[in-house]
Amino acid sequence: MSAVVVVESPAKAKTIEKYLGKGYKVLASYGHVRAFPKKNGSVDTENDFALKYVVIDDKKKRLDDIEKALKKADTLILASDLDREGEAIAWHVAEEMRARGLLDTREVQRITFNQITRKAIQDAVDHPAVLNMPLVDAQQARSALDYLVGFTLSPLLWKKIRGGLSAGRVQSVALRLVCEREQHIRDFRPKEYWSVEANCAVKGQADSPFQAMLQELAGEKLTKFSLVNEKAARAATDVVNKGSFKVADIQKKQSKQLPSPPFITSTIQMEASRKLGFTARKTMQIAQKLYEGEEVDGERVGLITYMRTDSVSLSAEAIEEAREHILSKYGKDYLPSKPREFKTKSKNAQEAHEAIRPTSFARTPESMRQSLQADELKLYKLIWKRTLASQMESAVLDQVRADLSDGSTTLRANGSTLIFPGFRTLYIEGTDEPATSSDDSTLPPLNLGDVIDIAEVLPKQHFTEPKPRFSEATLVKELESHGIGRPSTYASILNVLRERKYVDMDKKRFVPTDVGEIVSKFLTTYFGDIVDVNFTADIEDKLDAVARGESDWKPLLREFWGPFKARIDHTEEHVNRADVTHEETDEKCPECGKPMAIKLGKFGKFLACTGYPECKVAKPLNGDDENRAEPEASDEICELCNSPMVVKAGRFGKFLGCSSYPECKNIQPLEKPVDTGIPCPTCNQGTFLEKKSRRGKVFYSCSKYPKCKHALWNKPIDKRCPECDAPFVTEKVTKRNGTELVCANESCKWKEQIEAPV
Repeated sequence: MSAVVVVESPAKAKTIEKYLGKGYKVLASYGHVRAFPKKNGSVDTENDFALKYVVIDDKKKRLDDIEKALKKADTLILASDLDREGEAIAWHVAEEMRARGLLDTREVQRITFNQITRKAIQDAVDHPAVLNMPLVDAQQARSALDYLVGFTLSPLLWKKIRGGLSAGRVQSVALRLVCEREQHIRDFRPKEYWSVEANCAVKGQADSPFQAMLQELAGEKLTKFSLVNEKAARAATDVVNKGSFKVADIQKKQSKQLPSPPFITSTIQMEASRKLGFTARKTMQIAQKLYEGEEVDGERVGLITYMRTDSVSLSAEAIEEAREHILSKYGKDYLPSKPREFKTKSKNAQEAHEAIRPTSFARTPESMRQSLQADELKLYKLIWKRTLASQMESAVLDQVRADLSDGSTTLRANGSTLIFPGFRTLYIEGTDEPATSSDDSTLPPLNLGDVIDIAEVLPKQHFTEPKPRFSEATLVKELESHGIGRPSTYASILNVLRERKYVDMDKKRFVPTDVGEIVSKFLTTYFGDIVDVNFTADIEDKLDAVARGESDWKPLLREFWGPFKARIDHTEEHVNRADVTHEETDEKCPECGKPMAIKLGKFGKFLACTGYPECKVAKPLNGDDENRAEPEASDEICELCNSPMVVKAGRFGKFLGCSSYPECKNIQPLEKPVDTGIPCPTCNQGTFLEKKSRRGKVFYSCSKYPKCKHALWNKPIDKRCPECDAPFVTEKVTKRNGTELVCANESCKWKEQIEAPV
């Protein structure tokens, strides 16, 4: 038998060809080979949603290479990734080879594997299957829906708001969530409340202090808002100061804390954001490298299983290896009597394959230190620890609650003691919000009747707080909880919000821009059902039903398109641009007396007279320059003159400026530039930092500036060029070609098309 094996990436191709040996030619498709043309009409709504595909320009050579090799073989083995996208890529390759007349006498096989190891590859080849057409149909339906939304809604945004905007079926829902959270924060009115905390000690044991909170006052249990002002808190403090307290009640219980399940796509993005500060996109790029493999002991081997998954299950082999490692490394006390099994919480989970795990627990993070780059090692360590910890024994804690009473007033002290660390020896899951320390404090030994000395009583003021802005971790969590998006889409959803300038990042939290808010308001007002969370989740459910073979995909498109097109036509005819971009205020024009309106300009919102063009009065939304806030102090020092840097506000937002201005005109971004970690090839000392120009355009410059002035407009990507072996490639985005990877070496013409985000 001679066979041509088609995978997605060249890194995989080299490894798999080495594993399969003689008789197998392994080639890479470099992702999708066909796509919708870059013009309207690719989804023919007048002809029962017939789809039109064209070969992507830079994939013609890839298909020619496959054709040339297939002419010398008797079997085509399609080995793209094991999700909907991978199934679609395999189908497109097969369709192109069929159109070229090469499959009439040749067998077509479909193989999948969730790890790139010699055994997994050989098992897949020994047990081939056929193309899963329901998965292909589900991917075609998703692409068609996204195409219909993008090619009809986006031109409407250009007409009603301004050119260059875009709307996506899923990205618009994510934007709505961000904007609604921002509005919640604006509308929120803090409510004051007070608590009373006492520093206590058992009489005669002043060296073992502990804290207790006022729980009951004059025989009545306090609620959160029982003490609403300082006067009430001071009165309660006086009561506690005058009391004579004894230990009146002690409640003890032992509890077990279970380990978290192994990673799925969403949870690894959340945890990498919390613990490593990685964006979802960066996490998936690094995970892709770990999956495709690195050189280890002279052989290229995949280090983790497939990273786009919603399953928390582990194979029997992986569990057995994990248990053996736990027993040898930590001892029998840390090994449960039987393997742990986890169930996914998502009702939409496909669970087609395993959770994300190391391909071998013998490859410890320490042993991989020389084989992996810094960020790769960080993520591998996170995956390795999380997976192993999931099969370890529970942690055991003693929780104690003690009530201290003087008859009518009660103080309560809570504490816990870690009796047995279990899985916590290796791994503890991160949290999205700051944890409270009250339950983790340790109490000294207490007995009923012990007399308590009160050293100090402290009234504390608090204010209720709104829900925080979304971080990458919490937005992914929110999308997942509503059943929006799937494992392969989370990173692209978040990335497109930033690329379209619909959001900014403030302290790693999403903040909608003026444009983002207007786009979201327009879509919510006129297409509320389309960007509704429940509607989008329902679409995902229907796509899942198509993937399971339970329903056809064209009825889904028909059901969506009719009402949607009618809404487009109605909005285009009856909604004026001013209805969307103008918001009249109570403020009067100082020149002509007409109302001032909030309008959207090139640099955001501003106030302008509604008498325009006769009256051209306009001013910043927050007042003129004279009324702007004074500069705020910062901890940064000017690198040019050593004066303190201060936070100033300009037309493009806040920035750091030297306090010695105008003598020193040094300015810096308010937030420190994001380090891509990619070395500069010019000086071989710095790395490329993500920065913004004065006009707000993102660029990448060497961290050794001004000594090294190497800069890029395209984002550098940590991937060696497969053509000329340049140390990195760049991501180029154009209106005509969309997103593509191009070699950083200008003399090299290599490029690769990237599928557009939903």
